[in-house]
Amino acid sequence: MFADALNTRLCRELGIEHPILSAPLGGGTAGPELAAAVSNAGGLGLLGMGGLPAPVIREQIRDARRRTTRPFGVGLLLPHLSGGEVEVCAEEQVPVLLLFWGAIEPHLAKAQRAGIRVFVQVGSVAEAQTAAAAGVDGIVAQGFEAGGHVRGTTSLATLLPAVCQAVAPLPVVAAGGIATGRGLVAALGLGASGVLMGTRFVASEESRAALEYKRRIVAARAEDTVHTTLFDVGWPDAPHRVLRNKAVDEWETAGRPLPGERPGEGMAIGRMPAGDGMLDVPRYSVQNPMLGFDGDLDYATLYAGESCTLINDIKPAAAIVRDMIAEAEAVLASLRA
Repeated sequence: MFADALNTRLCRELGIEHPILSAPLGGGTAGPELAAAVSNAGGLGLLGMGGLPAPVIREQIRDARRRTTRPFGVGLLLPHLSGGEVEVCAEEQVPVLLLFWGAIEPHLAKAQRAGIRVFVQVGSVAEAQTAAAAGVDGIVAQGFEAGGHVRGTTSLATLLPAVCQAVAPLPVVAAGGIATGRGLVAALGLGASGVLMGTRFVASEESRAALEYKRRIVAARAEDTVHTTLFDVGWPDAPHRVLRNKAVDEWETAGRPLPGERPGEGMAIGRMPAGDGMLDVPRYSVQNPMLGFDGDLDYATLYAGESCTLINDIKPAAAIVRDMIAEAEAVLASLRA
């Protein structure tokens, strides 16, 4: 009976078992290892290909396909498209494409002609209505409490039911502040067909985030996160939620100076693997620390949502999916009782 409650329309349309999606953590943090693990566990894994060139995206898609025979998707950041990214997804026949932060019309038709289901992540009812009118296949409603780049200013509990009502009958996926089975049940109760989680899957064994970054998420609480525009080198004027560290504290102590006048601006905080070499990571970079990062995390960009309060361990992505479903079934059983 409870399995039926969790077998939502989204599951049936995407051909997945559980209404759980892993967020496309940008810059490759959500690579084939994570996407395939989530899909193999019955959810939908999304490759975080924002900011990566088309040839790399093709390689990552093919790598994911070698790891799973189940549906998975690709997430793209529209401000960072350089050409060919959507075409590669179409050529590789990716089942799902998630677009974020920009005009979708130039890309929607070419993806759908290839049989791709296109979802758009939004931060407001108006943005959701615009996407629905354009003909998307689904909406991801992102609440203000989410980690990473945050489009809107409204909490998920208010935004989600309003978006569901505004774009019905399109399926809506809830994002922001969700890390448990109880959160999944709550989102379904507010009208969602599924949930998309980023911070919870950053703290998975398969994510490409640096290990110490994952540990800081586990140790953090919601009040340790900050909504800011501070980490803007590579993507200016794009609000985001991160863990507070020395970079934030020193900027605030200095009086929150504008770009160009901030403490340590232009200095490298470390190095990180990039292709066959190492890349210097400047202070206030948009890039979060990934595996192989050699530097000071107290000055790095540590994207995290308020759901860090609910995250107490680093574990395999399959265990995250399994434990969420088990908890959701238990919650539904208690409500029934």
